[in-house]
Amino acid sequence: MSLSKQLYIIISIIFFMIFAGNFLISIKNTKEYLVSESITKAQDTATSLGMSLKNIIKDKTNPEIETIIKSIANSGFYKEIRLENSLFTFSESDLIIASNDLDNSIWKISNLKTPNEYGKIEKITSDLEMNQELLALENPDYHEEPVSEIDESTYSFIPSEKYINGGEIPFSFRATNEKGLKVDSTVILNIDKILVQVKRDEKFDYVPSWFINLISLSLPEQYSEINDGWQKTAVIYVSANAGEAYAKLYNQVKTATIYSFIAFLISIAILFVFVQYLLKPLKKLEKLANNIAQGKFTQIEELPFTTEIKAVSIAFNDMSLKIENMIDKLNRNLSKITKKLSKDELTSLPLKQNFETDMKDLFINKLEGYVLIIRLFELSSFAKSHTNKEINEYIKAFANILKETQLEDKNKESKVYRFFGSEFAIIAKNFNDEDIVKFIKLLQNQINKFSYACNKKDIMHIGASKITPFCTIPELLQSATESYEKATLIGSNEAFICKESSQSRTMTQWKDLVFDIIDNSKFDVRYIGDCYSLCDSTKLLMQEAFTSIKDDENKDIPIGTFVSIAEKYEKIIEFDQKVITKVINHILINNIKHEISINLSLESINNTAFIAWLEKTILKHKDISNQLVFSVTAYAVAKDIEKFKFFVDEIHKCGAKVIMKRFETKFIALDCLKNINLDSIRLARDYTNGIATDLAKQSFVESIQDLANLLNIKVYAENVKEDCDFEIIKEYNLDGSSR
Repeated sequence: MSLSKQLYIIISIIFFMIFAGNFLISIKNTKEYLVSESITKAQDTATSLGMSLKNIIKDKTNPEIETIIKSIANSGFYKEIRLENSLFTFSESDLIIASNDLDNSIWKISNLKTPNEYGKIEKITSDLEMNQELLALENPDYHEEPVSEIDESTYSFIPSEKYINGGEIPFSFRATNEKGLKVDSTVILNIDKILVQVKRDEKFDYVPSWFINLISLSLPEQYSEINDGWQKTAVIYVSANAGEAYAKLYNQVKTATIYSFIAFLISIAILFVFVQYLLKPLKKLEKLANNIAQGKFTQIEELPFTTEIKAVSIAFNDMSLKIENMIDKLNRNLSKITKKLSKDELTSLPLKQNFETDMKDLFINKLEGYVLIIRLFELSSFAKSHTNKEINEYIKAFANILKETQLEDKNKESKVYRFFGSEFAIIAKNFNDEDIVKFIKLLQNQINKFSYACNKKDIMHIGASKITPFCTIPELLQSATESYEKATLIGSNEAFICKESSQSRTMTQWKDLVFDIIDNSKFDVRYIGDCYSLCDSTKLLMQEAFTSIKDDENKDIPIGTFVSIAEKYEKIIEFDQKVITKVINHILINNIKHEISINLSLESINNTAFIAWLEKTILKHKDISNQLVFSVTAYAVAKDIEKFKFFVDEIHKCGAKVIMKRFETKFIALDCLKNINLDSIRLARDYTNGIATDLAKQSFVESIQDLANLLNIKVYAENVKEDCDFEIIKEYNLDGSSR
């Protein structure tokens, strides 16, 4: 994740934490204030109503009571206003009127009772009786005056728990009229606890239900007691309407959210400008780091203003300069070692590995010519009668003759190699049949002069073989060697030239065979060259996909010859595509976990249509893309490094890898290697075979490994046979080796 994204996320989290904290505190305070305000207002209303109703509560059926309560309730602030009866009272006249057994005479009630399950009855003392009782307590000599018989008695009904809210209560009593007639009667009075009740629905209007469910407002019911004299006769209850509080709270939340969102956007905009300013030098550091990884050791010229980033920039500049100096030093050392490894110390002639490389280059460019094998005759006998110095001078003089003998035509180039001891080779490039005859005669003349000077009649013999378009290096060397053997039978300093091709097929037959093999996929892919980790000999890192091709007679066709013909008739791209498809199927079917390298031709990696097909194929099998390693030889890469760099970049976009095999510094300069984003290189086997006894090879491999570590490139050795060589390679910490 980029630094800018991290900063945006951190600032957003901090902003959210601050906003959330302030928001919750604000909502909590607002909620508490609204609840307190609603409760206080409800309590004030209850108290005010209690005071207003006190003077008229004596008659609980007075319609003015309901009128007053409704006028207050109509304000809409209240959810409910309820007047409850605290003292259930009734008079004798209420009983007489409710009774169906009594006429209109004047009756007096006695023996009033009700079943215990409903409650109990108490007689209410009248004011006159109360005053008389008080006077009697104050003055023992006071005599009560008889209460008028006409006075009406009042009773209080105290309900049981079951009938605490009232109901239909039965009362039985005995009524006596003025004539002395006594009648027992039972009546049912409807005792109602709620005297007046006014309710309003809570309306929340635009307040969403989720907000109401999320925030709970507890508005307890408030009340005020109403007394009639010294007795509590009723209680007025007032409940606040929560809709008003929710509306105010919702407006507060909405306003705070909008403000916070706007503030957040402004903060992010300011942060964006600041981050761009802050990251500008960091992008320069990133560019420098990428350049270093790619082998481009640039410097940051304009140092940033910020102290910490400035210090890092200076450190990066210093690191870039040091790595560049280190790589330059390694390059110089490797160049010296390469020259030493590629040339014979005595004659300064290229060695056999250079011969093979130049022959491959000749094949790639489809050039013709001749290969000559030249051997000093009876060098061992000469050595017995001469000192080492004389032997060395003899060999050097002979080598100089081979180097200096050239045709006048500059297009006819001959290059001399020393294989070992007395054996030399010459590649005569662009020589036709007449040219090779002229060249050999010229060479024989020079050798004859040398023979006369050395007083040695028989100096050497020459075997020449013609290079044909589809021959292989072993075939050429075999043919030239056979010609040499024939030359020894002819006479002193003689030569034999083989001008006829040993191929049994015509070009048309080769074409038909190659087309049939590719069109019908008549080839097998084997997996060879198991490359194991040097740290863990059981860990298989890579195998190479090797194409095995046979003709109609089940004889092996040299892959070099096959590829050469396929390239000539533009079938090589189709061949590479089919090989890649077989390798992918092999990985999927056999659940392969290690990497597999696939050899590609130069024509394929230079073809944009092939690269597009390859990208599509790799992306289709994305899960195994990191196991596909596309292999190209160093001498093929040297033909067009820029196109190869393009190929490498495209392959990396798909998640696959690229290896350069048979790596030799004579083809790819180390300065070029650091500009190619390779995953790995595989050293030419000549660099590692015999390394245990060759200090120059040891220095070369060590320097290559050091350079590869700096460039983040893996280094593999190829076909290490001797245990002593293998142990030396392990000491230099190469990434892997095949044996």
